[in-house]
Amino acid sequence: MGIEIQMLGWAIVLGLVQVMIAAGAVTRERGLAWNASARDGVAPPPGPLAARLQRAQANFLETFPFFAAAVLAVVLTQRQDSTTALAVQLYFWARLVYVPLYAAGIPYVRSLVWVVSMLGIVLLLWRLLHGLA
Repeated sequence: MGIEIQMLGWAIVLGLVQVMIAAGAVTRERGLAWNASARDGVAPPPGPLAARLQRAQANFLETFPFFAAAVLAVVLTQRQDSTTALAVQLYFWARLVYVPLYAAGIPYVRSLVWVVSMLGIVLLLWRLLHGLA
């Protein structure tokens, strides 16, 4: 199995961990009874940490489909090389670093890390499309 598919798998794990962390933060604030309920009423807004974790999760869910599609397209067309190996690692490690930066409310650096993750996607697309007529 190539690094591209391995990092896709780890990115899926990261996404699942983000879901659990964000849900856990909200449950800590609102309690287990709320979590187990039908949640028919209007819930109070989450606190700062839980809200940041939810936004980080939402941001991951915005970028992940593009990453996954690019990885699968590169692998299916057999266009893997050192560039795609670098690209998938840039995406994964940047997304991993992004979570605590967002949770801590650190501006600018968080945005720079987001740009690095996007660079990973762009590199995958460049390798996929480079040289195609």
